[in-house]
Formats: sequence, C-alpha cells, structure tokens
Amino acid sequence: MNTDDFISMLATGVAPIDRWASAKRFGLAVLVGIIGATLLVTVVFGIRPDLAQVAITPIFWAKLALPLGLMIGSLMMVTRLARPGMSGGSGRLFIVAALAAVLLGGVYVLALAAPDTRVALVLGRTWRVCAINITLLSVPGFIAVFWALRGLAPTRLKLAGACGGLLAGSMATLAYCLHCPEMEVPFWGAWYVLGMLLPTLIGSQVGPRWLRW
Repeated sequence: MNTDDFISMLATGVAPIDRWASAKRFGLAVLVGIIGATLLVTVVFGIRPDLAQVAITPIFWAKLALPLGLMIGSLMMVTRLARPGMSGGSGRLFIVAALAAVLLGGVYVLALAAPDTRVALVLGRTWRVCAINITLLSVPGFIAVFWALRGLAPTRLKLAGACGGLLAGSMATLAYCLHCPEMEVPFWGAWYVLGMLLPTLIGSQVGPRWLRW
C-alpha cells in the first residue's frame, strides 16, 4: 500500500466534529442540574412562604449573587477544562470575586453587630442542616456535569472534577435559596460556602477515576 492509498483509507468515513458539542452538553447539564435541584427543593423542603415578599428586597438578590457568581465562574472553567491541555482561564476571577464579596460583607456585618449577637448571625437557625441540604441537592447537577465531562476530553482530571463539583453545588445553592430562611451575610459566608465546598471536594477526588479516558 502506497502513501496515497494509506491516507485515503484513514480519511474514509471521517465525520466532521461538532464545534458546539461542549456547549450543548454543558447547557443540558446546567438545565438538568437547576431543574433537578429546584424540584427537590419544592418536594422535599418546600418553598418559603414569604418568597414573594423577600424577592423584592435587595438582600435577597445579594443572596443569589453568591451562588450565581460561583456558577458562572465554575462553568467557564469546566468548559475549558473539558478540552485537552486547557487551563481554567478567567472563570476563577468570578469565583474569587464572589467569595471575596461574601467574606468582606460578612466581616463588615459582624464588625457592626453587637458582640453578643455575632454568633447568632453566623449560625442562624439552620446551620446544622444547611451544608448537608445543599450537598444533597447537588446530586442531579453532579451526575449531569460529570456526564458532560465524560463525553469530552479533559486532561486535568482533579481540577476538572473540582470545578464540576462546584458547578453542581452552586446550582443547588441557587435552588436552595427558594427555601432557606436565612438572610444574614455571615451565615451565607459560612454555611452556603461549606455546602458548595463539599461537592467540590468530592468532585476533585472522583475526577481522576471517573474522567479518565
């Protein structure tokens, strides 16, 4: 077989690559994650009865800004990491900005509060269950995001798994805001962040095994 015949054989039956494959897979994963978490919140925990009232307050939208910023940043990172040899890119700026904002906001609120109220501001009423609830709500998104990653070609498996876990956790936290009665910034900085950190750590641990190709 000469060179031309060999090249022709290799080229036979080659299908064009869908340039939007990554966007389609992650778009579906985000849709499944948000809808799945929202349905679980509605069925398992219930929507807070005063949602219509609090939804018109600035503090409620500030509450949503934390998981939304982390969701945008982790989605930007994980879509890049799904391709061979890619770095996380600028998505980490959104993650750092969201975490810094809630940390600074929490410190500011605690600094202005009376000393005997500071512990209550951090613990709220639901600190015992908040992080666990968020982690449980992240399961649909976790499965969907890892499905999206497995259909692509990540090479930095630990980091890709961590970003996938953070994406699942942030989607779960967005949905959990529909139920959670806590409206204090120090609470979000402690327990919302912990709730999103748990799936992030799980993703970093299972990524090297589940995403190997």
